[in-house]
Amino acid sequence: MLKPKLTLKTNKIAKKLSKKQRDLAKVPELAYKEFKKNTPVRTGNARRRTKLKDETITADYPYAGRLDDGYSKQSRQGMTDPTVKYIQKIVKQITGK
Repeated sequence: MLKPKLTLKTNKIAKKLSKKQRDLAKVPELAYKEFKKNTPVRTGNARRRTKLKDETITADYPYAGRLDDGYSKQSRQGMTDPTVKYIQKIVKQITGK
């Protein structure tokens, strides 16, 4: 038995989404960029090994927790707290709340 083929035209779907919905869909990528920006750089390993998969930011290196706790003089606030504040600001701008 043949399975029916399904093709989604993403541009047609995107047109049906409201501007708010399209903007909110960009939040994970914006958060990822902010997280990496807040990641201290010495050798570049931490930034290089920070990845975004689906909607999850993964810092895959053994000292990620220490850096996030403010261990580095380059980023005393770590990476998570500034990223969360940034996300809150962006979502507030998008939703108007």
